[in-house]
Amino acid sequence: MQVGDAVLALSKVAYRWPGRTAFSLTVPDLSVAKGESVLLLGESGSGKSTLLSLICGTVLPDRGTVKVAGTNIAGLSGAARDRFRAEQIGVIFQQFNLLPFGSVVDNILLPLRFAPERRARAGHAASEAANLCTALGLPTDITQAKANTLSVGQQQRVAVARALIGQPPLIVADEPTSALDANSQVAFLDLLFAQTATHGTSLLMVSHDPRLGERFDRVISMEDIALIERAAA
Repeated sequence: MQVGDAVLALSKVAYRWPGRTAFSLTVPDLSVAKGESVLLLGESGSGKSTLLSLICGTVLPDRGTVKVAGTNIAGLSGAARDRFRAEQIGVIFQQFNLLPFGSVVDNILLPLRFAPERRARAGHAASEAANLCTALGLPTDITQAKANTLSVGQQQRVAVARALIGQPPLIVADEPTSALDANSQVAFLDLLFAQTATHGTSLLMVSHDPRLGERFDRVISMEDIALIERAAA
């Protein structure tokens, strides 16, 4: 894979959390190609959350580059990183992070408030939100329902629609299947892959479950790409 083909590219990245329980993470090289689905495996404490924070620009590396869609986000100001993240990265959180008293459509459209280019790509945003709901198997009349009235499965699909709207080039999913049984996991991944394939979206999904690997183009483990160091107590 050429560097120009990478939607996500980390090079010589190092980061150290400050404090008494000092923790450092070094990632010499990590890349995800356009349209590629990658499963990142790691146990609790392996640095997965730190790595996702670096990819999303919520923390900055002490050295190295983190490029998303060709832009080194480590070189952006805080406000610029926030805007860039909203434009270029769709995030599916483990706990969904929906606004409980907001409607389904309000939750789906939330990222577009901070991302004018992504909003433009969505076209008629409310219609696109409704189309995504349909594609994800949600009832046609659900868009005005409050998020706190939805089942867990419905909340999860709304979270996926929120990540997909406006076609960001990269989707980052943090343990989105951890609370699902096997059948629900299969159904969820079917929907997620169908939508990312439609738009040529790259997917980086974090999990501790290696059984999911056969669904992805590539499987990598934290121990293979990262070096973790912890200060002695």
